[in-house]
Amino acid sequence: MRVLFMGTPDFAIPALRALASAHEVVCVVSQPDKPKGRGMQLHPTPVKSAAQELGIEVRQPVTLKDGAFLPDLEGLRPDVIVVVAYGKILPEYVLNFPKFGCINIHGSLLPAYRGAAPMQRAIMDGNRVTGITTMQMAKGLDTGDMLEIAEVEIAENDNFEVIHDKLAQAGADLILSTLAGLEAGTITPVKQDDSLATYAAKIEKSDCVLDFTRSAEELHDQIRGLSPIPLAFTKLNGKLLKIVTSKVSPESSTKAPGTVLSIDKGVIAVATGDGILHITDVLPEGKGRMSAAAFVNGKKIAVGDVLGN
Repeated sequence: MRVLFMGTPDFAIPALRALASAHEVVCVVSQPDKPKGRGMQLHPTPVKSAAQELGIEVRQPVTLKDGAFLPDLEGLRPDVIVVVAYGKILPEYVLNFPKFGCINIHGSLLPAYRGAAPMQRAIMDGNRVTGITTMQMAKGLDTGDMLEIAEVEIAENDNFEVIHDKLAQAGADLILSTLAGLEAGTITPVKQDDSLATYAAKIEKSDCVLDFTRSAEELHDQIRGLSPIPLAFTKLNGKLLKIVTSKVSPESSTKAPGTVLSIDKGVIAVATGDGILHITDVLPEGKGRMSAAAFVNGKKIAVGDVLGN
């Protein structure tokens, strides 16, 4: 197939590489370069950099509205448009242009977790299975007909980074299967059951605040879902303390939630509403990431301290 690929972040790169190995990727469309760093120099998107390595032409339209991209489509003549975290709403003229339409790779088992942060939310909610859905894009937000799905396990200590990489590879594998099925006419689109839909809103600062009255397991899921970025946080003696990794202990404590119970064996044990949370890596205010043992050795925390905001 002649494939037009639309994507922006790292998550889209495995799918782009897979498509480039099996189809003719006629062009890659990505968001415009953005200024970063102290000098505010323009930096290419991850997908743009990957496309250039593959020798594929890149276009970065500022807008798709009012038919702005129609001349490009007419010149490129794609059979299908594959969209992975592009970051802009596609107008109807784009959705309807290719013979096989626009196919989206979405990081959840739709109709669950429509929206911006499906991977983080699935982990934070304590799910043990997530997955990838390829779908025919429509006007609504992640509401199009489903084409194929692939389930991916969420292990007990998998964080956002691990699941991101697992799903990115699963999406790369699934899009090849989906395009083959569409070309062969063997895929039957399935409408989503809107009554089962859930929404995965983008992560806000309020989502990152740790409430130690919750259970240790819930806190662990929250920490995993927000690691390595933006990280869950609390306060210790008035200073911000971000939590990078943790584990759950089934033991119980009579101490108030947030109380530091022990600081030995490289673990900071904290009382919660149910169970004990073992903090193993932290990012203190004004410092770099460090192990809990290093943080303890710096005498920044003591038994009896209370974590909380």
